[in-house]
Amino acid sequence: MSEEDLSGPRSGATAIERVPRGLRRLAGRGLHLYFRLSRGMTLGVRAAVLGEDGAVLLVRHTYTPGWHMPGGGVEPNETLADALTKELREEANIALSGPATLHGVFLNRHVSVRDHVAVFVVRAFTQLAPKQPDREIAEARFFPLAALPERTTPGTRRRLTEIIDGTAPTQDW
Repeated sequence: MSEEDLSGPRSGATAIERVPRGLRRLAGRGLHLYFRLSRGMTLGVRAAVLGEDGAVLLVRHTYTPGWHMPGGGVEPNETLADALTKELREEANIALSGPATLHGVFLNRHVSVRDHVAVFVVRAFTQLAPKQPDREIAEARFFPLAALPERTTPGTRRRLTEIIDGTAPTQDW
């Protein structure tokens, strides 16, 4: 058996990207079924963290492909602001140094007819230290808005276009 057989392809694909697409989709549906049964509605937060130099912070997860705005689920007894603060700290070592502005709340039909995402714009922040990869976040980096990575998700691109161009947001993710 070659070294590549043991470690997987050397194409830079994450472990999750090497899992067959059908199996990833089945696992995702199983998780969403669990959330549907355990929660009436899911609510998450995401942040468009915009640097003074015009760059935006994106994260690449270990469990799903693509580049996303940092964020995550809002837990019971947690405010949107608390969830946003927690997720920015966990996913990118970002601390807010000023208020985040609500851009909009979106229905994420791609996940579930019950999934909603509140998107905030963050312009006042400090990155406490570079984010080191962990079990959840493979990478967290700032990118120029004009040079987003190829695998930036469509929802992330839509939200950033609305925020930067000042266009009216749609209701769907």
